[in-house]
Amino acid sequence: MILYGIANCDTVRKARKLLEQAGHSFLFHDFRKEGLTAEMIQDWLTHTDYSKLINKRSTTWKGFNELEQQAVESQDLQLVCQHPTLIKRPLLDTGSGLLIGFNASEYQQL
Repeated sequence: MILYGIANCDTVRKARKLLEQAGHSFLFHDFRKEGLTAEMIQDWLTHTDYSKLINKRSTTWKGFNELEQQAVESQDLQLVCQHPTLIKRPLLDTGSGLLIGFNASEYQQL
């Protein structure tokens, strides 16, 4: 499993803690340190809808002007890669699917 997110994000911390307490082994991929690629996003899109990946409540989204928001909505993956905080987090790739955002009960069902 790979957990994607940002190390100092509270919900990512909760997800990491829950996974560790349950004894799951996983890799952690920090968007800010390790980056994000269009290929990664394309892979995620085989498991979910694009609109579910984008966090329109993020400060990055709110700071964008209308043209930038339209570009993101039009699936400008390079812009998303430049601003990885647009991705909802945490994102857990289980190998057979994705869990997007943190829901304790979903994580406990693993």
